[in-house]
Amino acid sequence: MPAQKPQAADPPQPAETRRPTHLAQVAKTRQLAKTRQPPRKPPPGETPLSGGKPRLDAKPPFGAECRTSVDGSRVTAYCHNPYPETDRLRLHIECERWWDLDSDGEAADAGPATTVRLTGRCWKEVRAAWVTHQNRGS
Repeated sequence: MPAQKPQAADPPQPAETRRPTHLAQVAKTRQLAKTRQPPRKPPPGETPLSGGKPRLDAKPPFGAECRTSVDGSRVTAYCHNPYPETDRLRLHIECERWWDLDSDGEAADAGPATTVRLTGRCWKEVRAAWVTHQNRGS
């Protein structure tokens, strides 16, 4: 069998069809930056994502952050409220056994910059535990 000749590389392309160099891309980007206008600041009552319309349904942030832990049959939740509105918290516990009563704890108010500890228990195992929030603000 005769040996095959190695194929030649593609011939160079004309300058018009080549990709622009890095310097050309930088120059084009600078030119575009000169033609663009700076972003407009929204007037009061308008948010950047509202499309130019005032947001009437915008509510201030609310709700304490809670960390719940289960240790055997006991549940403890620590809730910290970083917001100026008072948050009324309640611990709910669902027990695993059918004969073990589920419980809804007493409500506790977490004022601004306050940490509240909520506790509860089942007789045996805990199936689920969660904290509910109610806005007690102004």
